[in-house]
Order: sequence, then C-alpha cells, then structure tokens
Amino acid sequence: MRSDPTPRSRPAWLADAILYQIYPQSFADSDGDGIGDLNGITERLGHLSWLGVNTIWINPCFASPFRDAGYDVSDYFSIAPRYGTEDDLVRLVETARHHGIRVLLDLVAGHTSDEHPWFTASANDPSDHRYIWADTGEPPRGFVPSPGGRRGAYLPNFFPTQPALNFGYARRAPSEPWRQPVDADGPRANRATLREIMDHWLRLGIAGFRVDMASSLVKDDPGFRETSLLWKELRAWLDRAHPDAVLLSEWGDPAVSVPAGFHGDFFLHFGGDGDGLALRSLWNNHGGIDMEHWRAVDCFFDAGGKGSPRPFVQAWLAATETIGDAGHIALPTSNHDFSRLGCGPRTPEELPAAFALLLTWPTLPAIYYGDEIGMRYIPGLPDKEGSVIGFAGPDYNRAGSRTPMQWDSGPNAGFSTAPADRLYLPIDPDPSRPTVEAQRADPGSLLNLVRRLIALRASSPELGTGAEVRVLHDGFPFTYVRGDRYLVVINPRRRPAAFRPARKSGRGAIGTGRLVEGRGVTLTGDGVEAEGFSYAIVDLAG
Repeated sequence: MRSDPTPRSRPAWLADAILYQIYPQSFADSDGDGIGDLNGITERLGHLSWLGVNTIWINPCFASPFRDAGYDVSDYFSIAPRYGTEDDLVRLVETARHHGIRVLLDLVAGHTSDEHPWFTASANDPSDHRYIWADTGEPPRGFVPSPGGRRGAYLPNFFPTQPALNFGYARRAPSEPWRQPVDADGPRANRATLREIMDHWLRLGIAGFRVDMASSLVKDDPGFRETSLLWKELRAWLDRAHPDAVLLSEWGDPAVSVPAGFHGDFFLHFGGDGDGLALRSLWNNHGGIDMEHWRAVDCFFDAGGKGSPRPFVQAWLAATETIGDAGHIALPTSNHDFSRLGCGPRTPEELPAAFALLLTWPTLPAIYYGDEIGMRYIPGLPDKEGSVIGFAGPDYNRAGSRTPMQWDSGPNAGFSTAPADRLYLPIDPDPSRPTVEAQRADPGSLLNLVRRLIALRASSPELGTGAEVRVLHDGFPFTYVRGDRYLVVINPRRRPAAFRPARKSGRGAIGTGRLVEGRGVTLTGDGVEAEGFSYAIVDLAG
C-alpha cells in the first residue's frame, strides 16, 4: 500500500488570482491562417493587463490531431504547429510576466491521442502496459478493438480516439486480468512520466497546470482513494521541486479534489453529489449546451425569478467546511464545455449582476474569454473538432461557446485577417455583437464594469478569498456582507425585490453607506429595495 504524503506548500499568490481562460484556437490569430495561436495571445496581453487579469489558463496547446480540440495529445513535449513553437510559448510566458500575469497550461493526464507514438507502439507490443489492454477475443464492454498487430482491445477515456493511460485499478477481479494494481510497472512508469512532463514546462516558466479529467486516472476507484493518493504523491513532488507552482483540477468536487492534493478546483456543470448543481443553479438557463437531466434546475440568474442562490451557497458552505484553508474553489463564468453567460434569452442588461456576484464572493473568479464583453453562445454550429457529443444528448454542442474573440468592428471582428470561410469557427453574425474596442470607449459598458470590479477586489482584502462572508438573505435580492465592510445586493430577476431583516434586540437594520458600484438599489435604513436586474456594492464604513 502506498503512503499518504501530506501536501504542505501553498503559493500565496493563488489566493489573489483573477483567472482568465483562453481557448487558443479562438482568441487571436497572428499569422492569418484563421486559427488563433500563441503569438496572438502575446499580442493581446495588454487587454488582459488593462482588465486586471493576473493568471491565464490556456486550453491544450500540445501536438495533436485535434479530434477533440487538443484534448487528444500526440506529443506532450511539443507545441502544436498551429499554435507556434516552444520559443513562442517562452516568449508568451516572459511577456506575460512583465504584465504581472502568470500562465497555466492544460495537462491532459488520463489519456493520449490514438496517434501518440506511445499508443502505436503499444498497439503492436503485447508486453507494453502504458495503456489498459484486454488481450482477449471478444472486446469487453466499453473497450475498442486493437488497431494494430496486438490482439484484444483497449480502454478509451472519453472518445474512442483517446486511449486511457494505465494508472491501474483500485479493485482487482480474477475474471478481468487486465486490471493491474496501481503499483504495477505500467502505472508506475506513467506516474513518473507525468512528473517529467510537468517538470519540462515548469522549467520554461509556466506557473502550473489545470488538469483535465483529474478524477479519471485510477479505474474502479470507489471514493477516489487511489486516485487521491496518486495526486498527493505528485503534489508532494511538486512542493519539493516547484514550490511556487499550482495544480488546479477539472474535478468539479473541491471537497474531494483539494484534500487529494490540488491547490484548487472549479465548480463545474458536473461533479460532486449534486452533479454540478452549484454552478448550473447559478447560470444554466437551458439556452445552449444542455443535457436532459439538467432541466429540473431553474437557475438563479434568470429574468423569471424561479431560481434561488441557495443550492450554490449550500454547496459552497459544504465544500469550504471540508477543505478549510487547504485550497480554493474557483467559480467560472463559463468554459469551453459549457454555455456562456450570454446564452439563450439572457439579455446584456442581465450580465452586470452576474459579474457582481462573481467578483465579490470568496471564490477564485474565472472569466472565460469574451464573457467580459458579453459574447453570446451561438447555436446551431456544425461539429468542429469533437464539439458535438452525441452520447450527451442533442443539445450538447460546445462549438457555440468556442467562437472567435470579438476585438473590434473590422473584418472578422479583429480576430484574424484570413478569409471568413477559413476561420476556425464563424464570428457571431449579429451586426450589434459586442467588441472590446467599442466597450473600452464606453464607460457604462460591461467591460469597464468588470475592470472596475476586478480593481475593487484587488484593492479590498474584504472582497478576497480570505475574508468572511455573511449571508443576510438568500432569496431576492440576494444580500450578503463581506468582511463586515461591504454590503452586496444582487437581484437578477426582472421584477423588483425587497429585503428587510427582522430586528432582534434592536439590531437588524441594514444601515447606510457609500455606493461603490451598482444600479437600481436603494438602502432604506431598515432594509433594501432593488429594481429588476439590479446590483450594488456598498461600503458600510462610508
């Protein structure tokens, strides 16, 4: 049985991180081929610095056949030519550092592409145990027939073109001899290779990794016990070798992933006991990427006012009670697998209240590229590099959240000089689509609001991850106090709302203060009145 190393190092910088996710294919194209690249990101770092972002996470940029948008890696030690070179990445990291921005890369730890040389060799060598092979006649359920000279079949991790790396099984079964223990030669070699991959990129200056499908490594692992031990082992190595680097997980269950060794985890549209309820109960209005079993959940940020902040608050409280100060929970506006905030019937006037919550709650805020200007989810796009997932249902099309960044009013919204028909995905066809250029010039724009909110959070420890939050009202308007200084009021529905706290022993009145940011909210002395789609951040100290 492996030991249970206890992680100790916690880089202090992560507590103040403002995360920004970049889907590199769609952010900025520097060479006119219609696909975004690393130099394009470097050229646009001024926007992120101006906005106040201090940490960027880039979706996979390694060599790949791109059957799953880069989540099918064919060489972990090479940059995909569409994005540039290793030198371009180093230049990006160094330029970002001058802007006060750290760079995280996406690490696909649980599988490779079926075009990776490791796999092509394994498919012809029965003695190779880097992947999970059932060397039997009839492929077991879920396995894919061998494409090489090796008999039998392999286990994929997601799409059939993504063979699962062998990190072992937590439970053995005599009838399934391919279930190797976690300390077999293949799993041990894969754990060592993960360290080599991470070490290579960390030595080039990146600040850490967001780990794809982090819970998927050890198979048949009830309670993720062996998977947790694996990540604790890697975390202990990271603490020794690169103590200022961080690991964030795509797990969707911070109460499990942070004790497993991660510095932080995202609330996602899946994961945990609620299957992503914490995030979906805030944003998911069923107007974009959707699954049938999600439809029972009404989201809080909906004009009809049928939702509630309670599922989110309860999930956050439960997770924070478990993890304490060992790590962080990140709250994203969206991501490459989930609908944007600007989705379906949600209008631009509804978005400011969402960012008011994002940037005043004690989670790590994570902005998906373009959400800061209110880019919308584009429905009806064709499958692009695995964006449509048929087994997830007819409404699970991720392409609509992956369209090019809208920089200005020029051709292709400033994303690329390529002909429109050569773009990675089409630009939002709406002639009134938001752009960075237009919103920077408008003091009342969403972009300028997001910038002010980020600056306010950065200058006010009471709004950061370490300060107390005290919920006064978990209905409409959602009302809470941060650090006994800032009163936050959020009413995301169309109808007005009011809140008057019950007086106990002469206490309970809201009082007065100085409005720092907001619209449509009035403090009456004994309560709060909020117009539709309103929000306010009030400095109670005046």
